[in-house]
Amino acid sequence: MRAEIVSVGDELLKGQRVNTNAAFISSALAGIGVPVGRVVACSDLEDEIIAAFAESLERADIVLVTGGLGPTKDDRTKKAVQKLLEKGIELHKDTYQNLVERIKKRGQDMSASLRDQAMVIEGSLVIPNTRGTAAGMIIPCGERFHHHYLVLMPGVPSEMKAMMELTVIPYFAALSTTVIRHTPVKTLGIGESMLAEMIVDIEDRLPEGTTLAYLPHAAGVSLMISTLGCEREAVDRDNRNVVDAIVQRAGKHIYATSEVTLEETVGQMLSARGLTVAVAESCTGGLIASRFTDVPGSSSYFLQGFVVYSNQAKHSALGVPEETIKIFGAVSEEVARAMATGCLEKSGADFAVSTTGIAGPSGGSPEKPVGTLCLAIAKKNSADVLSRRLVMQGDREQNKLRFSEAALRELWQCLRQG
Repeated sequence: MRAEIVSVGDELLKGQRVNTNAAFISSALAGIGVPVGRVVACSDLEDEIIAAFAESLERADIVLVTGGLGPTKDDRTKKAVQKLLEKGIELHKDTYQNLVERIKKRGQDMSASLRDQAMVIEGSLVIPNTRGTAAGMIIPCGERFHHHYLVLMPGVPSEMKAMMELTVIPYFAALSTTVIRHTPVKTLGIGESMLAEMIVDIEDRLPEGTTLAYLPHAAGVSLMISTLGCEREAVDRDNRNVVDAIVQRAGKHIYATSEVTLEETVGQMLSARGLTVAVAESCTGGLIASRFTDVPGSSSYFLQGFVVYSNQAKHSALGVPEETIKIFGAVSEEVARAMATGCLEKSGADFAVSTTGIAGPSGGSPEKPVGTLCLAIAKKNSADVLSRRLVMQGDREQNKLRFSEAALRELWQCLRQG
């Protein structure tokens, strides 16, 4: 089976809301072997909703819809389905009773618009809404649409997720005859074109049913190896063989083959060795510390963070010599090394990571353009302090993210080397 997703709502087209529902639905369907071939967003206009549904039902076995089931005038999904399938609506008694009880608990009276939330397309399998008021529906669309299914769910993420987990996924899992295996391959320090050249022969010989997608992002590029088939053992084998071949070829750039972040990976390495880390940040403004502490349990290895944005703070908080700043400038490897050393001494950590740079959009010079980063890593009981000077291209937000990624990458490489 193949699926398509139609997200209804003007707010999606105006950029007022990000369509997170489609990502969740796609991931959930992959778990039962149902690939998503297309995601469509359409307006609240009834004619456009009808056209989107009809087009998707011609192609996809399952069309999953979010949005347009609420009690207001711009919620037109049910009316569009009535016209498209030429079906009536009926009151679903269990949904109505649950709605009455919910309204009573709120101390409100049942209105006609709320009653409409319990009206469903005739012949549909009703999806209980455990988080809200509007009923969902699984609708067999008959011979006209090749016996494909239309699934209607609210646009509210919490309501949609509960419906998917409790009803939709179990229902279609029983009908699915295929298996999908997705394996991410996460890389560092290599661009998309260079990575493609490195694995071109692997990509040219992918097993049947396997695809390789490049996923560039602000801090680098990841791969997604996807395999679709009927037998789980064969699917797992083909997928694993491709991943293993890529790891063998590009292993020095790969930090994970699972859905973990770089900060999680570094944290696991530190934790496994009983090591700790502290950070001293200027240009990243606390972003590295934030990324470390986003990970549950990070208190076992992350000790402390210093945000020393001004030259005075670098001197007073970390002991960076004023003369070093005056001679070499705040954005220099010399200052980065002094920051890391001071951080190591103040925190008592096993590793200290420092960053100083120019995120932009102003502040650059021919010698030190916008996007310049100087970072350093100091290690307990070692006189050597690693430092790097890098230049990146992007706006302020992108540069800060890339700076933090570069610092974590250097620490990852230090830990790999022992």
